[in-house]
Amino acid sequence: MRTIVSRLIQSHSLPSRLSSQGILRNGRLLSTGSNKVEETFKVEEAETVKPEAPGPEKVLVLGGNGFVGSHVCKEAVQQGFSVSSFSRSGRSSIQESWADSVVWHQGSLLVQDSLKNAMNDVSAVVSCVGGFGSYSHMYKINGTANINAIRTAAEQGVKRFVYISAADFGLVNYLLRGYYDGKRAAEAELLSKFTYGGVILRPGFIYGTRQVGGMKIPLGVIGSPLETILQHAKPLNKVPVFGPLLTPPVSVTAVAKVAVRAATDQVFPPGIVDVYGILRFSEQK
Repeated sequence: MRTIVSRLIQSHSLPSRLSSQGILRNGRLLSTGSNKVEETFKVEEAETVKPEAPGPEKVLVLGGNGFVGSHVCKEAVQQGFSVSSFSRSGRSSIQESWADSVVWHQGSLLVQDSLKNAMNDVSAVVSCVGGFGSYSHMYKINGTANINAIRTAAEQGVKRFVYISAADFGLVNYLLRGYYDGKRAAEAELLSKFTYGGVILRPGFIYGTRQVGGMKIPLGVIGSPLETILQHAKPLNKVPVFGPLLTPPVSVTAVAKVAVRAATDQVFPPGIVDVYGILRFSEQK
């Protein structure tokens, strides 16, 4: 009995001992016997780390070693973007300083795995892929290949996709059905997968200096005067059959400038931009 009473007395005296010795609160031992505060551990101030500034936007140009594609690559490099190209032949034969700033990928748009690797960390894609030949070949290059690219870009989380298509040319559309059927199929896929970030450019005849091997062909000698004349003939485009043939040509420089802007400017309106829209946007600063 005495043992039980002794234990009860000791338990009731525990709070008093704690109060006289001090209690641990928020990492500090508070002593009631004095006004001193004894630190039991120290909290060091964390070092302030400034986040790194985001790098330049990454643009992938499909068919970047071709006539239009090379001008798109050049324009994007000159604007300070990180640029890569994906094509069947890889590096361009152009020997200019801007070409050394481009990362050149070689592969096929019909092989999804190689395309996925090229699209890693890419924020925008510009497709300049197209070709002529038999109906099946034209549909595969202009349609199937671009559709594969659009779907892969959507899966990879690419924000914007610009597709350089072609204006309607009336009878020419019928004569090149595979070409236009493929283009329009790719357009439909793009509008479906990139509702808010897809832009379709529909230029007519594209002129400029085309390099074939070591030779430069100045297509602007014919294209530039025609552009000036046919810009003022827009009402005639509504004439059945022959009207579309009067669609004014546009310089490859203008197409490249608008393509890069559409790929990198988040407020650029999505949808279809005809040749007159291309000319208008290319003149804006």
